[in-house]
Amino acid sequence: MYKNLNPGALGFQLPFSKTIEAAKIGGFRGIDVNIVEMEEYLKSEAAEKVECLLFEKDLKFGGWGLPVNFQRDEETYRKDLERLPRYAQISKELGCNRAFTWILPFSDELPFKENFGRHVDRLRPAAEILEDHQCFLGLEFVAPKTSRIDHRYEFIHTMEGILELCRAIGTKNSGILLDSWHWYTSHGTIDQLRGLKGRQVIYVHINDAPTGIPIDEQIDNVRCLPGGTGVIDLTGFLKTLERIGYDGPVTPEPFSKKLREMPVFDAVRVAGKSLDRVWKAAGLD
Repeated sequence: MYKNLNPGALGFQLPFSKTIEAAKIGGFRGIDVNIVEMEEYLKSEAAEKVECLLFEKDLKFGGWGLPVNFQRDEETYRKDLERLPRYAQISKELGCNRAFTWILPFSDELPFKENFGRHVDRLRPAAEILEDHQCFLGLEFVAPKTSRIDHRYEFIHTMEGILELCRAIGTKNSGILLDSWHWYTSHGTIDQLRGLKGRQVIYVHINDAPTGIPIDEQIDNVRCLPGGTGVIDLTGFLKTLERIGYDGPVTPEPFSKKLREMPVFDAVRVAGKSLDRVWKAAGLD
């Protein structure tokens, strides 16, 4: 595992060059890439030069957000899917082979069974394109009860649900984007994590939860920095990930208003130090 920076997960938007600078300032070992931005960047720079730049800074790539709006109308989805092979080829050239997206835990239009079928029908072609380019697809479940109670139909909001979706998609490259927040708010356990294989986990988000709030009353966009409260057992979380053989990026995603109000490099330093502390507590190097 390695400490990974996604500026967007901290509330900032940075170009590629500034993301590299920020990662070094915060003590991160990896960075995510905006694959759409990277397509433009590579019109003037060779992929080999990008790789050399990361090597010089002792950095590696983490992952990239899947640029396919599979939850939108059919025309939007089809247009996005048509562009995906190009983005997947770019990720292959760069050696950045982990794509990820999230699954809404509700629908106001489709009952569970129909919604499940629609997700399979739309995500399978995307997963197959990624597989053709030696890329993986991580799917994130959104767990808080408060995110779905005011909607007509519930949908996948647990680890087991995501695993079932991956089995239905049927490709060998699909797996979980595991977020410590969603694991916690789904009433997840360490034993549950021990039942995973490292290859089933494609990408990891890490964060903490506010104190004094029952699990089922936690609100998705109100979180804390890793280790900020100790509400989530991040030591057990990280130790278990290491034990099952997960070797990918671990990215802080605290959704912190206080952090967003800081100058960007100060925020990155704070996030890096918070991740350092939980890393050390888990006995990781």
